Amino acid sequence: MPGFEIFGDEERAEVADVLETGVLFRYGFDDVRGGHWKTRTFEAELCRALGAEHCHVCSSGTAALDIAMAACGIGAGDEVIVPAFTFIATIEGVLQAGAVPVFADIDETLCLDPASVKDRITDRTRAVVPVHMCGSMARIDEISAVCAASDVVLIEDTAQALGATFRGQALGTFGAMGCYSFDPVKTITCGEGGAVVTDDEALYHRAEQYADHGHDHVGHDRGAEGHPILGTNHRISELGAAVGLAQLRKLDWIIQTQRRNKARLREAFATCSEVTFRTIPDPAGDSATFLSVLAPDEETARRWTSVLAGAGVPGCFYWYDNNWHYPRKWDHLREMRTPGKSPLTLLDPPPDLSEMDIERSDQVMSRTISMLVKLSWTDGELDDIQERIRTALEG
Repeated sequence: MPGFEIFGDEERAEVADVLETGVLFRYGFDDVRGGHWKTRTFEAELCRALGAEHCHVCSSGTAALDIAMAACGIGAGDEVIVPAFTFIATIEGVLQAGAVPVFADIDETLCLDPASVKDRITDRTRAVVPVHMCGSMARIDEISAVCAASDVVLIEDTAQALGATFRGQALGTFGAMGCYSFDPVKTITCGEGGAVVTDDEALYHRAEQYADHGHDHVGHDRGAEGHPILGTNHRISELGAAVGLAQLRKLDWIIQTQRRNKARLREAFATCSEVTFRTIPDPAGDSATFLSVLAPDEETARRWTSVLAGAGVPGCFYWYDNNWHYPRKWDHLREMRTPGKSPLTLLDPPPDLSEMDIERSDQVMSRTISMLVKLSWTDGELDDIQERIRTALEG
């Protein structure tokens, strides 16, 4: 995940263009800005890159999830199936809607197991949110089929997998809506930013209205706008969109470089006979932000994590102990420690998030190590990293 690795003259030029107009707000000031619309341009180019009909760029990936939930009509008391392995923002998006997160197991794709999704569906299930973790895809065709058979909404969290595809189709375009993040460590960055995409025009309009206080964005310079719905403020600035636009134009090069560097890392790990690799349903569509390996057991995974760090191998994550991406340490969620009264406390009975049936996920995550793939490595640095990996795993 490069993000901040590749700021250059392109980003500086786009930002300077915004400052020259003096218009940092994404809406209005039509005459003053002289035809310079960075967010609109970013949205149009993201649609072309993803093969999506509609795109709304917003303030963050978390905002994108909130927008998608609202646009799809997810609300109080609805159940939303989420994976055990994800960033907490996925769960926060569900909670913000007043809905109940229902955890399903992952499999060795490190994404939702379609069989577990099917097992978790009840008559209260309204949506399923597969998360395409660490740059690669869930079994999205199977999950989509489960959703269609049960008449539940599919919303993809593609925060970590911009540029990844499944059988030639961009991740994030299989469901009703797809959500993306452009925070500092994502494949491209706006500093903070996100987007929702959809092929459904009605969903798109609900999304762009909700993200800007319910404005319908009709008329010149915001003068004739109505308010079809209540909303909130999830707007991005023209400065953030300008950076994202420049970065998006580098996406093909980013993916190509990540894939080349990941292949070098894989060669080194493959020299250890005990290593197995994460299951990738369509290897040709991997965006290659991480290389994930599975040890035969938890003890070996912990030992490898230690020896890799000791050998100076950079960017290795043992997710099972991670505070941000796995529920074992999410006491704030288990205890529902919210600053105000959560809508979930009004349900009868209120949901109990203190116990999660994710034993199969534990079995996968306790064996998994992921290594960040960087764009900036030179061939010499990759040679050195390869040698450090081999030496560490031989010990």
